[in-house]
Amino acid sequence: MTIERAARRVSVTALTALAGAHVAWGLGSTWPLPDRETFSDVVAGRQEPPGPVPCFAVAGALGTAALLVAGRPRRRPALSGIGAAGVAGVLAVRGAAGLAGRTELLAPGAGASPRFRRLDRVVYAPLCLALAASTAVATARRGR
Repeated sequence: MTIERAARRVSVTALTALAGAHVAWGLGSTWPLPDRETFSDVVAGRQEPPGPVPCFAVAGALGTAALLVAGRPRRRPALSGIGAAGVAGVLAVRGAAGLAGRTELLAPGAGASPRFRRLDRVVYAPLCLALAASTAVATARRGR
């Protein structure tokens, strides 16, 4: 297996899993956390959890990202290539904003709590940067 193929599998799997989590959250689940208060603090950094609309919107974006990184639509390789490059770029921006402690610039109202800011710097932002790198590797030679 090539490094590009392995990176594609990692990226598509992670993006799909994250989309699934956002769907579950949009349906009212607090998985993997025990209650709404903890969920709101850990996931959004505020007192109220995000509503269904933003959760489903993020789920849709992540699902679309997974499809683009997977090379879909196959009949439009330029579209999937440009889209996958966009996915890598968006993930890199999100990761950089999180490391800088400025997630609220991308998601107004998010990240006010100290717990969220710490998790953003230690978990969420590095995950976004790792996915950006994996996506870039997965799509670097596409079309060659």
